[in-house]
Order: sequence, then structure tokens, then C-alpha cells
Amino acid sequence: MMTKKIILLPLVIVLYQYSFCQLRKGSLGEKLLTKGMKISSSAKIKKQVYKLDADTAMTRSVIIIEGNNIVVDFNNAVLKGSNAKKSPDGFFGVALFIKGGKNITIKNLKAKGYKVALLARNVTNLTIDNCDFSYNYRQRLNSTQEKEDISDWLSHHQNEKDEWLRYGAGMYLRDCDSMNIKNTKVTGGQNALMMTNCNYGKIYNNDFSFNSGLGIGMYRSSFSTIAYNKINFNVRGYSHGVYNRGQDSAGILIYEQSSNNYFYKNSVTHGGDGFFLWAGQTTMDSGKGGCNDNKLVRNDFSFAPTNGIELTFSRNIVVDNRIIECDHGIWGGYSYNTVIAGNLFRANRIAIAIEHGQENGIHHNIFYDNKEAIKLWGRKEQPADWGYAKNRDTRSRDYIITNNNFTNNPLVFNVNRTEKLNVFENIYSEYTSLFKIDSTVTGLDTTWNEDIFEKIALDSAEEVPNLLSPQNPFKGQGILAGRKNIMITEWGPYDFRYPIIWNTNPTDTTGLMKFDLIAPKGKWRIKRFRGVKDISLMNGTFPAAITAVKIAGDRTDIMIELEYIGAPVTTQFGEIIAAGKPFYFSFSKFFQPIDFNVVWYAYDFKMHDPIKTGMIIPPTARLRPIKEEKTTKLDYAWWGGIKNNEGTHQQFVTSATGSAIFEKGEYELGVTWDDAVRVYLDGKLILDEWNPSLYKFDESPHKTVKLSLEGKHDLTVEHVEIGGFATLSLKIRKL
Repeated sequence: MMTKKIILLPLVIVLYQYSFCQLRKGSLGEKLLTKGMKISSSAKIKKQVYKLDADTAMTRSVIIIEGNNIVVDFNNAVLKGSNAKKSPDGFFGVALFIKGGKNITIKNLKAKGYKVALLARNVTNLTIDNCDFSYNYRQRLNSTQEKEDISDWLSHHQNEKDEWLRYGAGMYLRDCDSMNIKNTKVTGGQNALMMTNCNYGKIYNNDFSFNSGLGIGMYRSSFSTIAYNKINFNVRGYSHGVYNRGQDSAGILIYEQSSNNYFYKNSVTHGGDGFFLWAGQTTMDSGKGGCNDNKLVRNDFSFAPTNGIELTFSRNIVVDNRIIECDHGIWGGYSYNTVIAGNLFRANRIAIAIEHGQENGIHHNIFYDNKEAIKLWGRKEQPADWGYAKNRDTRSRDYIITNNNFTNNPLVFNVNRTEKLNVFENIYSEYTSLFKIDSTVTGLDTTWNEDIFEKIALDSAEEVPNLLSPQNPFKGQGILAGRKNIMITEWGPYDFRYPIIWNTNPTDTTGLMKFDLIAPKGKWRIKRFRGVKDISLMNGTFPAAITAVKIAGDRTDIMIELEYIGAPVTTQFGEIIAAGKPFYFSFSKFFQPIDFNVVWYAYDFKMHDPIKTGMIIPPTARLRPIKEEKTTKLDYAWWGGIKNNEGTHQQFVTSATGSAIFEKGEYELGVTWDDAVRVYLDGKLILDEWNPSLYKFDESPHKTVKLSLEGKHDLTVEHVEIGGFATLSLKIRKL
């Protein structure tokens, strides 16, 4: 018996050591993730949550994959970054970097809390399958329901040096040909998928919805198929019934020589633009190239605050799409040889608007209940600095408009400075004016043209992409039809998965405030409130509508906090709240009036440069103001200079001085400006942005300062505009 014990003891020790080793490695060969880990061969990852912060530098990532013929199954493991950050505008770093190679597959990965979840460079045949890159970086928006803030505008015009990276992304690909992205989700971020120099790919069965910037962005990317995707509610810059700006958000963005792509059966509703195509700076400078020969077939581009489809300076095909309740159904500035056929245009302000278009065909479309059906025009002169206009014929000319059905469009054709139009064999009913034209329109021919009719009557077979198990991206989308369902919070579009109290009459000045209460199935009750009275209901079930009366006063400090109990909730930051567990949500509105005296001066900056000298007024000058006013807030935007009775002044300075009495508390002062600004509190400089060269992008910056305030305080704001667009906006938020 003793001998048996001695023999078994070493075996037990060996088994224990082996088990401990396997535990460290992960069961059954599964690997555990560690920061800085490099993967160069196929692997399966142990499923768990890995709280791994990335480095702040975008050149280093948590995990690196490099090599050829690699399949990494992350097994639904979660990479979670920026663990000390509470808000997504502070998220940083890259979760996964695929650093060159070919035949690499990434599947079943979840990554959140990063500036970029997946970054890939120089990879051929990259497959991303069944991943979730939701709840990564996004900017906090400064626009309110009452008025937009110019700092929220996006600018995608350049990405030669990865300028788009400043906006973050679920996935960012560069120089990745033959990519295959499928069954992947990105929500609650700013941008889902951004690609540069990526060609011959397949992007299908994905859900890139409810982001505050772009669903898909393509730059110098061609010959790809994008099909069966849900790309809804990628939007900002909208307040229903107040303003519809879009701020260059879009469901799909196609920029800078991205051609020959095929967009088939995608649901792209409620985007800032549904589809936004711009030829690119190369074309603007030379007049050559463009984003040409892209095909848009059987997509839904409805409910865009701005344009359902924007196509500019390019040649494309738009067939059998739905475009409903947009500002413009199609904006086609400088489009040429473009086919617009078989589409449904309904309830748009203007269904098709084309400036300086050439040789475009508009046929077999249905135009129903638009305020204007087709608007075509040209300008007297082109901008002097456009290389495009110097190298191209830019006349508005040569249209074929036939076999369309126009019903209940008060104005059917609004045309000026356009020549050579063939308009025939259309059906018209329930209109006020058929043609609104003047003497600048020449060559309008409404007679039958058999050659044209036979040419456009030729049927072409629909190209159905050869993709496995295509999903139906339109299923269930009707429940959110209409722009009224675009509700922009400070973190982007509301996604209907958590409770919200939404002010439906934000610009009403009567003092009666109206609210919709929206949530998954459940009950609500008001826990506490201030700044309002006479609340119509204190509890109930969802959905609901309530009213309250604003307590009169110059200062606004409203807060209504509610409790929700009901079905499971996914918060706007991706946290899951179990069914039956209380969840608290609130509405707040704050305005601190400041008695400002604002004075503007204009002079020749060549004689005195306020940026270089640091002085807004020349020390020896005696200047007369070009404009003065008293106001309780600073919230200005000027396009092309400040105007007064003497004319327009491109260069000017602003001096605003004011004071206010603050209740004791913590505050955040935020300023949006262009080109330079300084802010003083009680004579002390608290914000110094006097160097415009620090901001190289075509954007208006925004900065914040946190302050502890009580009692009376004086504020001074100095602002300089050196020419072009200008803005100055100061807001104070109670923390």
C-alpha cells in the first residue's frame, strides 16, 4: 500500500502543474489576452471581459495581429478600454491593430471604450465576421434643440494622412483590398466603418445604426459591393420643426475618387444625408476624375434632414430607390451623364435639385406629394478659385425627362439658366404650376422623341449580388418612419432602447412645456423636479405625454428626474439594466443670462494684426464701432463677414463685456469660435485660443473650462475674425 502512494504522488503533482499551466493559457488551448500581445498564427481566445486600456498613441494597440493565413476566433470575448473614463469623448487608443498580411479572419470579437476598435493597414483578403464594435469614441455634441452649434459640423474633405482618425471609428481600414465585412454591428459610436484605398470588397448583413457621424465612409475606395445592410440613424444636427442641418453626417459617405461601387438593398434611413457623394479635391482642382459609375439600386434613403442622396461633380446610376420625406430627395450639383430611373420620391421639399447638371436622364420615376418635383438651374458665374470650372463646361444643359408620373406636386418643373431639355410622355395630375421658367431657359422640347424613348425603354437585368444568406434590412423599419423620430441627445441619436423624456416644443415662449415619455414597456414616476410647476401627470406607463409650466424668471434652471421600472434597458453607453431594476433618467435645461455689451470694430489687419500683437484694437487708433448691441447671450454665426449699413466687413474684432449673479455651484463654460478668442473671468484669463494655426481642419473648435462660481462675476470675451466664415458662441452649463 505504501508503494502505491509513493508512485501516485508524482503523478498528482504532474497533473496539478499541467492543469495550472492550462488555466493560465486558457482551457483547451484557448489563449488569454494581455496588453501588447502579438498574434501571428490562428488562435481561439478565452471568453471573458478583458479590461485593457490602450496607449493614448494611435500607433500602438492593445492587441497586434500580423502575418498570413490567420484565423482568430475571439469567442465573444470583450475588450474594454478607457476604463477610468466615464464619457465617450474621452475614449482613447486602438483595441486591435492588424498590421499587414493576407488571408486574415477576425470573428466573434467585442470591443468598446476605444478611439478605434479595429484598425487594419495593408491587409489583403481581410474578413471581419460577427463582431460588435459598439460604444466606442464619439464627440459630445454642443447643439441644442433650440439652435445648432457650429462646432458640431464635420469635415471629411481630406484623408490623405488619416485625418479621419480624429473622429474615431468602430473599424478603420486603409490599403485593405478584397475585404469581407459581414454580420457585424456598430452602434452608439460616431463612425461605424471608415475605409481609404480599399477596393474589391464585400460589405453585407451588417448593422451600422444609431451613430452620430457616418455609417460607412469611403475614400479612394472602389469596386466594392455594399448590400443588405442596416445603416439607419447616422445623424446629428437636427431638431424636429426647428432646424435640419445634418452637419455632414451621413449613412453612407463616398469621397475622393471612389468609383464603380454597387449599393444594393441597404436601409439607409434617417441619416444626415442618406447617401453623400463628392468627387473630391482632385476633381475640384483639375476637373478630372470623380466618384463615377457607382450604382445605387433598391435602397431606402428616406427621412434625411438634408438630402436623401447627394451626388456632386460625378457620373452615377440611381435606380429603384425609395426617397421619402427629405429636404431634397436628390441633390445633384454638377452631376453629368447620370441616370435617375424607377425611383419613388414622396413628401420631399424638392424631389430632385440639380445645379449645373449635364446630359442627365430622369425617367420612369414616381413623384408624389413633393412641394417641388424637379428643379434645374445654373448660376451666372462660377467661383473664381474653382479649377473645376476653369477646366470643364459647366452649363446646365441636355436633360431627358420622360415617362415619369407626377401626382400632387404643386410645382412640377422649376427651371432657369438651362438649355436643351427633352420633356415628354410624362403623366401629370393635381399640380398648381407645371412649368416655372423664364427667358434664360432655351431649347425646351416637349414633343415625342422616338429615338430617346426606345433608348431608355431597354430593360436591363437586375444585378443581384452573389452573397450567402442575405438579410432583409428593411424588416421592422416602418415603426420608426418619419423625421419626427430623429431625437438628437448630447451623445447622438436616441436609439429607443432606454427611457427618455423629450421636450417636443423647445422654442415655445409661452412657458408651457410639452414632453413625450418614450421607453421599452414599463412604468414611470417623477421622483423630483425644480424650475417647473403644474406637472400634468406624476406617474404612468409608457408611452406618455405630459406638460409642465416653466417658473417665470430670467434665469432658467429646470430639472425633472424620473424613475423607470420595466423591461430590460440598454443605456446610451451600452450598459444593460435588468428587467425590474429601477433606472433613473432626467430632463434638464439651464440658461444663465449675462448682461453683455457687445461692440464690433473693422479695420485693415495689414496695418495692425491682432493675432500677432495680441491686441484687438491698435494702441494708437481711435475707431468707431461698426455695430453695437446689448444681449444676455453670445451666440453668433456670420457667413462672409459681418454686415451693417456701410456694407460687409470680412475682417473684424468683437469685444463683449458683461456680468451676472451666479448661484453657488459648479459650472462649465464652453466657447465655440472662429478664428481666435480669449475669455476673462473677473479680469483673469481663463481661456486663451489666440493662435488659429493650431487648428488645421475646416472646423470651428470648441473648448470648455470648469468653474466654481458664487455671487457676481464679470466676463470679458475678445474675438478676432480674419476672413471667411465666423462664429462666436458662449454657453454656461450647470454641472
